[in-house]
Amino acid sequence: MFLLLHFIVLMDVKVTFRILTKKKRANTLRRWVGIETAFRERGEEGNFALTEGSTITPLCPKGYFPCGNLTQCLPRAFHCDGVDDCGNGADEENCGDTSGWATLFGTVHGDANNVALTQECFLNQYPQRCDCKETELECINAGLKSVPTVSSNVTLLSLKKNSIHSLSDKVFIKYTELKKIFLQHNCIRHISRKAFFGLHNLQILYLNHNCITTLRPGVFKDLHHLTWLILDDNPITRISQRLFTGLNSLFFLSMVNNYLEALPKQMCAQMPQLNWMDLEGNGIKYLTNSTFLSCNSLTVLFLPRNQIDFVPEKTFSSLKNLGELDLSSNMIMELPPHIFKDLKLLQKLNLSSNPLLYLHKNQFESLKQLQSLDLERIEIPSINTQMFQPMKNLSHIYFKNFRYCSYASHVRICMPLTDGISSFEDLLANNILRIFVWVIAFITCFGNLFVIGMRSFIKAENTTHATSIKILCCADCLMGVYLFFVGVFDLKYRGQYQKYALLWMESLECRLLGFLAVSVLLLTYLTLEKFLAVVFPFSNIRPGKWQTSVILICIWIVGFLIAVIPFWKEDYFGNFYGKNGVCFPLYYDQTEDIGSKGYSLGIFLGKLYFSFLGQTPFDFVFIQSDNELEEF
Repeated sequence: MFLLLHFIVLMDVKVTFRILTKKKRANTLRRWVGIETAFRERGEEGNFALTEGSTITPLCPKGYFPCGNLTQCLPRAFHCDGVDDCGNGADEENCGDTSGWATLFGTVHGDANNVALTQECFLNQYPQRCDCKETELECINAGLKSVPTVSSNVTLLSLKKNSIHSLSDKVFIKYTELKKIFLQHNCIRHISRKAFFGLHNLQILYLNHNCITTLRPGVFKDLHHLTWLILDDNPITRISQRLFTGLNSLFFLSMVNNYLEALPKQMCAQMPQLNWMDLEGNGIKYLTNSTFLSCNSLTVLFLPRNQIDFVPEKTFSSLKNLGELDLSSNMIMELPPHIFKDLKLLQKLNLSSNPLLYLHKNQFESLKQLQSLDLERIEIPSINTQMFQPMKNLSHIYFKNFRYCSYASHVRICMPLTDGISSFEDLLANNILRIFVWVIAFITCFGNLFVIGMRSFIKAENTTHATSIKILCCADCLMGVYLFFVGVFDLKYRGQYQKYALLWMESLECRLLGFLAVSVLLLTYLTLEKFLAVVFPFSNIRPGKWQTSVILICIWIVGFLIAVIPFWKEDYFGNFYGKNGVCFPLYYDQTEDIGSKGYSLGIFLGKLYFSFLGQTPFDFVFIQSDNELEEF
């Protein structure tokens, strides 16, 4: 019996929304048409009183989403599943998470490395190992150890993958028309304070993948028209506010995978036009209320993979135009309740992979424009529907646990798609699992009832042992009843499980189903009784009828107490039996409540472990006894 329970709870079922056959999908669609009809007749929630082909978007019931401008509504499970269920393809549109500015950046501002040029060269002087197109020069992997001498009308100079280890004063002074410089992969260690002197027209500067450890204040002061500055993958440990002096036009600053531990007091004081800042993969440990005080134009802020452990409440108060914020993979344990209150235009927020202990009920209430929220690998003990309800525009949400999706039923795309047992459509998402539940339920119930009947009609020599077996059959039969009801509720919610998932997991029926799991204790007792009968066949130390009755009653009481304790202190254990669709609390690794974690691990796994240890020596004795009898 417990092997099946382990199979149900622990199997890693790779379920996708394509598991429905065409016939089942058609039947389910007909069921939803009936639901829509009912709503139309009753005039509830979904406003379906529209003519066919109307261009007005319908108001759909909870958990349902419109098919573009049609009056038809489909549940979440049928959107973005690779199948055109609406008929007009609307359910397969806008499936990618394109919120924020990440996908628009290249479109709006172009690609610095993608330039279409003629083959004609307009430069009179340049090294033979370089490639010239019009006024642009590429000296990639040319073995250069210094900046080469070229014609003064050069507008693009690419010196990638050479051996230039330093940039001296005024090294580019002759090239005042330069707009783009690429210096990646040179292992540049030293940049003079006046290395970029006179480059008033420079717009793009790539210094990534070098060996720069420090940058002197004012090194960029002549770059008044610089829009892109890329310093990725350098061992830079410290930057000052004065480093960015002169960068009045800077739009994009990237310092990914540096060694920064702190940011200047006011990061954007010298960069009033900064729109995009990427500081991923540094060692930044803290932020202050003044860090982004002057970043009024900032729309994208990336801070993932740092060591930030706390964010003050007013850290982002000046970022009125922020569209995307990424704080993932940090050490943040707590967020102030109103930290996002000024981010009225925020479209995308990533808080994943932080050891957050608590999210406030009103944590996201100000994020009216939010379209994507990432909370992956975060346990949310305080989760409730009100937490996500204010975000009416939310289209994508990412959780650690599948069951959390029940609290955000108004969101079109919710991840993960399954917990290995249930999906958005079905309580039991896998057909093999569904069949096994019914088969084992029938075998368990009728098999045990048959044994009880036979034991009752056939006179046994050892009535005590027979009584114990019948009690064991009763306990095992209860497990069969448990499986029967799991199958019944799977049928009840077939095709629309996610709509009722939250109500089901918090229902009394679900809690009662999770209540039936004590047969392993009785099995341990029967093994002990059999052991005494084999090892001491002529002894009187075996329990009598009265002793057996007392022991069995005690076992049932202990099992009852084990199952009922989580009901007594729900504030400590939480919804112990409602962590998954089958109401079986063996998900100790996915349980947010401290009490539930310890209880699941200590009681269920501990009980199984010690029962196994207790039964193994007895089984060895039985085998040894059989061998001796055969030899005799």
